[in-house]
Amino acid sequence: MPLAVYILGLSVFALGTSEFMLSGLLPAVADDMHVSIPRAGLLISAFAVGMVVGAPLLAVATLRLPRRTTLIALISVFGLGQIAGALAPNYAVLFVSRVVSALACAGFWAVGAAVAVAMVPVNARARALAVMIGGLSIANVLGVPAGAFLGESLGWRSAFWAVGAASAVALVGVATLIPRIPLPDGKPRLRDELRIYRDRQVWLTISLIAFSAGGVFCAFSYLAPLLTDVSGLDEGWVPAVLALFGIGALIGTTIGGRIADAHLFGVLLSGIAASTVLLVALALLAQYAVAAALLAFLLGVSAFYTAPALNARLFNVATAAPTLAAATTTAAFNLGNTGGPWIGGAAIDAGLGFASPAWAGAALTVAAGVLTAISLRLYRRGTSSRVVTRATPRIEDGENGAKIAPEIQA
Repeated sequence: MPLAVYILGLSVFALGTSEFMLSGLLPAVADDMHVSIPRAGLLISAFAVGMVVGAPLLAVATLRLPRRTTLIALISVFGLGQIAGALAPNYAVLFVSRVVSALACAGFWAVGAAVAVAMVPVNARARALAVMIGGLSIANVLGVPAGAFLGESLGWRSAFWAVGAASAVALVGVATLIPRIPLPDGKPRLRDELRIYRDRQVWLTISLIAFSAGGVFCAFSYLAPLLTDVSGLDEGWVPAVLALFGIGALIGTTIGGRIADAHLFGVLLSGIAASTVLLVALALLAQYAVAAALLAFLLGVSAFYTAPALNARLFNVATAAPTLAAATTTAAFNLGNTGGPWIGGAAIDAGLGFASPAWAGAALTVAAGVLTAISLRLYRRGTSSRVVTRATPRIEDGENGAKIAPEIQA
C-alpha cells in the first residue's frame, strides 16, 4: 500500500474527529448555546449537509487542478473552520462554521479517495479505502472520546481547538509526504464523468449507502443522552462508551477491508442485517447500562464492517469517473448522516424518548438491506454498469474487477 494512502488516512483522523465529536458534546453545546438537544443535534446534520453539497461541487470545481495543491487548500480551510467554531459567540455562527468545515472535509474525502483508489489495483480498492476509513475509525476510538473528555474537563470549545491543532499536523503531512502528481496528457472532462448517473446500479448504490449510514447515525447521534437519561450512566462514562464504539469501528473496518474485495455482497448483506438486529436490541435494552455499552461496541463493528464494501461498490459501478465516484460516495454517506440525525431528533421531539432513534434507525437499515438484495439480483443478471463498460472498455465491471487501475487524475 503506497505511503500516501496512509497519510490520507491520518488526515481523515482529524476530519472524522470533527464530524462525530459532537455526539459526545451535545448536552454541553445545547446548554451553552441555550438550545434544545434536538436543535443542537442539527449541528451534526449541518455538517452532513455540507458534505452532501460539497463533495460533488468541489469535485467538479477541482477536476483539473493538481491533487496535492487541492488537498493542501482543503485541509487548510477545514482547520480554519475549527477555529471559527471554537470562537463562535452564538449558535448561528457555530452552525455556519460547521457547514464551511464540512464543505472542505467533503472535498478532501472526494479528492483523497480518488487518489487512493487510483494508486492501487482494482482488486485492492476496498483495502485502500479501508486505510482511509481506518482514520475515521481511529477518530472514533481516540478523537471522539478525547473530545468528550475535553468537553467535560475544559469546555466543549477546547475540543474544537484540539481538532484545529490536529488539522495543522495533517496539513504538514499532506504538504511534505504526498508526492506531486503530474497533470495527464488529456484533461478530464466533466461531461464524460457525468455519464455514470445514467446507470441504475449507481443510483441503487447511492440509496443503499444513504439508508445504511442513516440507520446507524440516527441512533449514534443521540447516544450520549440515551446513555445518561435512559441507561442511567454518569456523564463521565460517555467518553468510554464512545471509545467502545470506536474500537468496534476499527475492528469492523479491518475485517471488512480484508474480505470485501472477494466477498463484497456477502459483507454488505451480513453487515447491514447485523446492524438492524443490534439497533432493535439497543432500543429494547437501553435501560440496562452494560447492555447499552456492549451494543454500542457491536454496532461500531457492524457499521464499519460494511464501510469498505459500500465505498468499493460505488467505485466498481462508476469506474469511468473516479473523481465523481469518490464525491458521490461521500455525498451518499452524508445523505444518511443528514437524514438519520434529523429523523432521530424528530422522534425525540414527538415525545417518543431517547430510545426511539434506535427504532427509526432499524427501519432505515431494513430498507438498505432490501436495496442491497435488488442490486445483487441485477448484478447476477449481468445488467450492471453498462454505461461504465462502454465508457472504459479496458476496465472489467465486477466485484473483483480488473488488475489494472485507471491512471491518477492530476
